[in-house]
Amino acid sequence: MQKRQQLWTTLQREWHIWKSGARLGLAVIGLVALLRLTGGLQVLEWLALDTLLRLRPAEPADEHILIVGIDEDDIQAVGRYPIPDGQLAALIETLQAGQPAAIALDLYRDLPQEPGSADLAALFRTMPNLFGIEKVRGAAIAAPADLPDAQVGFSDLSTDLDGKLRRSALGAYNADQSEFRLSLALRLAERFLSERGISVAQGIRDPYAMRFGRAELPRTQPNTGGYRQLQPFEVETMLLFRSGRQPFERVTMRQVLAGQVESERVRDRLVLIGVVSPSVRDTFNSVATVTGVPAIPAGTIAGVEAHAHATSQIIQAALAGRPLLRDWSEPLEYAWLILWGVLGIGLGRFLVRPAAILAGLGLGIVTLLGLCFGLLLAGWWVPLVPALLAFFLNGAGLTAALFYRHQQDLKWQLRDRQYVIDHTFNAIHSGPLQTLSRLLSKTRSGDLPPDQWESMLAHLNRELRTVYDSVRKEILTEDGSLYLSEEQALDLNGPFEEALYEVYAYTLARDFDCFKTLKFCVTTFDPLETTGLTLEHKRELCRFFEESLCNVGKYAVGATQLEVVCKQEDGNNVIRVTDNGRGLESEKPSKSAPGSQDLGGRGTQIAESIAYQLGGKFQRESILPCGTRCELKWNPGKIRFGV
Repeated sequence: MQKRQQLWTTLQREWHIWKSGARLGLAVIGLVALLRLTGGLQVLEWLALDTLLRLRPAEPADEHILIVGIDEDDIQAVGRYPIPDGQLAALIETLQAGQPAAIALDLYRDLPQEPGSADLAALFRTMPNLFGIEKVRGAAIAAPADLPDAQVGFSDLSTDLDGKLRRSALGAYNADQSEFRLSLALRLAERFLSERGISVAQGIRDPYAMRFGRAELPRTQPNTGGYRQLQPFEVETMLLFRSGRQPFERVTMRQVLAGQVESERVRDRLVLIGVVSPSVRDTFNSVATVTGVPAIPAGTIAGVEAHAHATSQIIQAALAGRPLLRDWSEPLEYAWLILWGVLGIGLGRFLVRPAAILAGLGLGIVTLLGLCFGLLLAGWWVPLVPALLAFFLNGAGLTAALFYRHQQDLKWQLRDRQYVIDHTFNAIHSGPLQTLSRLLSKTRSGDLPPDQWESMLAHLNRELRTVYDSVRKEILTEDGSLYLSEEQALDLNGPFEEALYEVYAYTLARDFDCFKTLKFCVTTFDPLETTGLTLEHKRELCRFFEESLCNVGKYAVGATQLEVVCKQEDGNNVIRVTDNGRGLESEKPSKSAPGSQDLGGRGTQIAESIAYQLGGKFQRESILPCGTRCELKWNPGKIRFGV
């Protein structure tokens, strides 16, 4: 029953802590979710996707695709651009002799480019595996007039607001919305896969998607992945670029026409012909992959390479099961965001020390990055930036600060309670317990006449009643006073050496047996350096001084001399009490007697505590031939902290 009650109490306390700290954490999660919902994190999510794609291990070159890149040297060899139709016809005929699966001409040929246009037109009419391009968006560009409609694919590519290529269009209506057209990549993949018994079909998970065997091409939606309010082509999919520096084998037009490309390098492959010269500017921004063309600047990709990537991902998904880039449902994405936000709140709750929080943050961020990277390799684009923001802000930001403040408040509350307890006990120890100890000592020795019982008990009663008033005044007020008795209060805001002298005078006037044998006292009360001393420091020093004098009165048997020093020595403040009594060796109170802790218990704890706080040193030692020295020394410049 008791354990159940303790568990319930613990759960209630934890609930209150979480309720105060998690409120701000949930607000952070809500803010991040709102930023994502309104598109405020869209660009960052794109950049995160690009970075993770670029970090993937290199894949081997796609053996099904060959790129014939018309580079700057080819253009210079021909002597003009656009390349004449006759040159293209000769290039296509040479490639066709190698029996490719299909040839795609990624060059606009809506207008003839003499000489040789008749030769090229004849190839358009007679080659069923020759494909050309058109443009359907913006300023439309028609396909070659002699090319059958089934061999035409549009070359339009989808770019984002930052100008980068991340999506592949599959189908779209033409400029006047009168006819639905297919992309070049889809045309080529359909041709290649149909020869292997795989035809295009309707999607299973998404009836409006396209499917080749088991590979269903996930459609890009307005809120796919990190996108918000996207206006995609009618049918398009995310472009999962092939990684590595050589995703495709590439040859030049010169090499083909010179007979330097063997038939085996062409047979049964998709051959894409396009310009890779920087001067033509048929390029797209893409930092998610590395171009295989040396002349193309970093961060860009040639148009013919982009079509090769779009075609390759369809073929590889259908034949080899290579993942296609898809996203989670929106509820699952926001659940993922909330999960990492709550983990951040938990981090701020349970790891209070800054070093631990930094370590937890580092481990959490590495775990999140690893999970997102692993999921990307499996074909899933999950929200990285929102989860990272929610986790980091809650783990290291305001929520952690709130939990830290709560923990500190608890520590200060416990510290204040401990101070009240210690302060109350010190007040009892310096007054009533000393009187009680003296009363018991006289009772055991038989030195207490019956007529003194009543007066000593009355005095003890007054001291006990005074403790409450003095402790309440010292703790609840800031008047800078220390109450030695109901009638006597010391002003700690004045010269500290004067307060110490009043403690000395008050204590020596108390009825201790060993004070009665003193013949003379030597005292030195010089000004002390009080820089850095708080009121609580001064109270503790006065209590220590009072305790040291009381020990002389109780235990310095036969003492005739007392030397008290309160001054500065070699830059240190010193409080020293020395007597010549038999003291500690001659009279050791029984362990059961009140006040017996004076020799190594509470009195020592008070002394060692104030010495530690002041960065000083406490020492009690016997001196020859007899006597005891009690000393506290501290350097004003090395005070550690307040009480």
